Amino acid sequence: MAGMRFARPVRVFDSLPSHRELTMADVAFVLATVAIFALVAFIAKGVAKL
Repeated sequence: MAGMRFARPVRVFDSLPSHRELTMADVAFVLATVAIFALVAFIAKGVAKL
């Protein structure tokens, strides 16, 4: 263990996406979820009329 040394400190935050990208991903996920539920409700309403 004593012989293992890193050339430079590892920065975790360099590889993470920015806050804005995460927010846009969250918005896209919520919109997609709402759209899927709306589609399922629309199909259920159509099936109920049969």
